[in-house]
Amino acid sequence: MMNDSMPAIQPITPPIDAPKAIGGARMLLTLLLIIAVVLPFLVGDPAHQNLAILILMAAQMGVAWNILGGYAGQISLGQVAFFGLGAYTSTLLFAVWGINPWLGILAGGALASFISVLIGWSCFRLKGHYFAMATIAVAEIIQIIFTNWDFAGAAVGLTLPMEKEGWDVLVFSSKVPYYYIALGLLLLTLLANYLVEKSFLGYYFRAIKDEPDAARSLGVDLSKYKQVAFAISSFFTALGGSLYAQKELYIDPGSVLHTGLSIKMALVAILGGVGTLFGPLLGAGILTLIEEGTRSLFGGSGRGTDLVIYAALIVVIAVYYPTGVLGWFKNYSARRKARQERTAHGE
Repeated sequence: MMNDSMPAIQPITPPIDAPKAIGGARMLLTLLLIIAVVLPFLVGDPAHQNLAILILMAAQMGVAWNILGGYAGQISLGQVAFFGLGAYTSTLLFAVWGINPWLGILAGGALASFISVLIGWSCFRLKGHYFAMATIAVAEIIQIIFTNWDFAGAAVGLTLPMEKEGWDVLVFSSKVPYYYIALGLLLLTLLANYLVEKSFLGYYFRAIKDEPDAARSLGVDLSKYKQVAFAISSFFTALGGSLYAQKELYIDPGSVLHTGLSIKMALVAILGGVGTLFGPLLGAGILTLIEEGTRSLFGGSGRGTDLVIYAALIVVIAVYYPTGVLGWFKNYSARRKARQERTAHGE
């Protein structure tokens, strides 16, 4: 029997504004998806369509990197190795043996995951910046191999055959099909990212990132789950590389194995909001516009200007906005809401 002097236990209810905020976010995401689907019909200029494709591809690479660097906290600056492996695998299978590009894309992802396990077995013995340096070294080694491998075109590169067009060979004269393939791949990578975030893998990855000693004491196999994060990230990075090869119809070590691509993958996620689902999308939009803007402004004389801007952004983010653009926006919204509440209460 309850004592009358004891206060009644009140059920815990969420804030009244929470359902509205969730509903508003879903409506915004739905609206953005609709805009993304109809965009090619609204923008007919092939140059603008190509810019949209580049943003989608950069976002997909950032989301793929985020699984390893954002959730698991393993800063890899050599992910371009898997981007290049995906590009070369699908291209060689199609150009040399005539294997369907759709199968080649999957084969590139599978090969990248397998190679990541071999690399991770030794690299994950290192921590912090030593691990990042090791991944750069691996990427450089792979670039040297392909630069001197005659079967893979060496430094000259490879060209995909263009005798036939259509969805079965993923060769098109229009930019629109490539846009929808890039959009579909981005959505698939986002879905994988979301499923990882909401599953036990997401909890393990965040524990490895934030409290590795505590996670180990609770029985979490750190090496095993770092490998899992590396394999998933590498798989989707390789899919992005295969798409790049199909879009450009030509690859060489300088275009698909350049270290600057690894920096861009990481910066896309870090600038937008590392460890968040939609942060890389913001980062991709900002960085791609900077890259294309400097290219059109300076032309050939400004080669490398985008990398200088990337470096400056890394410094600014590390010092002033470690949570990225998305984190800054959330903090700004929270401060603004707090001021409005104080004003409403007459404080």
